Amino acid sequence: SLEAVMVVFGNVSAANLPYQNVFLEALSSELMGHSSFRVPISSQALKTRTRRRTAGPLQVVCVDIPRPELENTVNFLEAASLSASFRSAPRPAKPLKVVIAGAGLAGLSTAKYLADAGHQPLLLEARDVLGGKIAAWKDEDGDWYETGLHIFFGAYPNVQNLFGELGINDRLQWKEHSMIFAMPSKPGEFSRFDFPDVLPAPLNGIWAILRNNEMLTWPEKIKFAIGLLPAMVGGQAYVEAQDGLSVEEWMRKQAIPDRVTDEVFIAMSKALNFINPNELSMQCILIALNRFLQEKHGSKMAFLDGNPPERLCMPIVEHIRSLGGEVRLNSRIRKIELEDDGTVKNFLLTDGTTIQGDAYVFATPVDILKLLLPDSWKEIPYFKKLEKLVGVPVINVHIWFDRKLKNTYDHLLFSRSNLLSVYADMSLTCKEYYDPNRSMLELVFAPAEEWISRTDSDIIDATMKELEKLFPDEIAADQSKAKILKYHVVKTPRSVYKTIPDCEPCRPLQRSPIQGFYLAGDYTKQKYLASMEGAVLSGKFCSQSIVQDYELLAASGRRNLSETTVST
Repeated sequence: SLEAVMVVFGNVSAANLPYQNVFLEALSSELMGHSSFRVPISSQALKTRTRRRTAGPLQVVCVDIPRPELENTVNFLEAASLSASFRSAPRPAKPLKVVIAGAGLAGLSTAKYLADAGHQPLLLEARDVLGGKIAAWKDEDGDWYETGLHIFFGAYPNVQNLFGELGINDRLQWKEHSMIFAMPSKPGEFSRFDFPDVLPAPLNGIWAILRNNEMLTWPEKIKFAIGLLPAMVGGQAYVEAQDGLSVEEWMRKQAIPDRVTDEVFIAMSKALNFINPNELSMQCILIALNRFLQEKHGSKMAFLDGNPPERLCMPIVEHIRSLGGEVRLNSRIRKIELEDDGTVKNFLLTDGTTIQGDAYVFATPVDILKLLLPDSWKEIPYFKKLEKLVGVPVINVHIWFDRKLKNTYDHLLFSRSNLLSVYADMSLTCKEYYDPNRSMLELVFAPAEEWISRTDSDIIDATMKELEKLFPDEIAADQSKAKILKYHVVKTPRSVYKTIPDCEPCRPLQRSPIQGFYLAGDYTKQKYLASMEGAVLSGKFCSQSIVQDYELLAASGRRNLSETTVST
């Protein structure tokens, strides 16, 4: 879940806007608000850029690591078994028409596995782009800019299975098994945690920690290890019981020095949920550590080889359509209309059309769901608990420079700055974005709550000041060294849900108490919290619930059809 995944829509709440539909319009189209700035480029530079684009296939010189052996891990096999259960399920006598709102990974996953089970999903996306929190856009130069910096971990078994099922494993670019942190006290220098392939888990992780003497002293390592013992011994039950404590509170309770939090867990907290350790639930950290330490390749990272809508989302859409499902863009839901008994009658779209089905799924961010909940549902405990789940703001920054930066790696980097979370030189890490002459840095600006309403130029100025510390020999805040050719800023005012203490009891199961109405999304109940893996798994759980409810839903559909015929 360390993926820097997000979108924004500023400092706006429903109370600030006179009409709900105005807010929805903002949230769905601005929820991924994006803007850009372009610096005039010389004609020679433009010719160079044009030549690069029209010279034929790119020659990629970066070397990726071979795909790790994930297929025999317990979690991968468990995920594969769940996937197979849809393909082997008895074919329904009459497929269910399932209407799904939201074509992010949760909605796409739900539709994919329902189609695998023989049903007919109709996936509705409000905007003109697939992906939700992994959406991306192409600018006038043909360059892509994304909602977030997305990392695919070895510890994402359902995502890894999905790539295999679609036949696109080769679209993941695996990097060396390391975690690389910038050193604020030594501008321009980095500290590495290298996981040796010859050792099994958890020994490879322990070795990586023990070998790094730049960030933690030996006494700090020992105190941290002793503090972690209860989590190792207590297992999942202990991990879940820590939901009520923030990372900072838990560390102090375990007598772990504050410097451990400062050196390691500020960066980790911001990478996992875009917030600082004084806010993040310790359960989130322990779940991540558990996955990384228990699986040999759990913390190994891969980048997608290009933009997510085309390289990941479209293969899912093609699969859905090949099995008789349907995906529609520009289909924004205005209202959930109800029958007299409180069940869903149809989805009313903003263009006035109504969409009916045998079952309905909301796979949007939790903030949009709360805005569209019918009044008669709001006091039902299942829905009322959602009030505590609120999307966290995040900003994704892309900067194209006039030169190739040298002080970087073909990897994800933890900035350890006050304003930035993780970053990468995408001209190195991603084949589609590869450029031998110029760097494009993609950076996650977090925590972003105080910045979401600031201007793009303010955000770029602040980013450049931080980059000056990371690239002291190459970047100056005043651009007296590397110069900005252009930039894009993508704001997501409400991204993944904010994983603060005591949120876990508020996360809903995928099957709601309203017959025929289901939820999917990383905020729903599943063990991978706010992540791409969590979104995909939530879609599988949602599909599983619908398949299990087939007889009930089919009977209800026949009854409604009969009543409609009689009334006609």
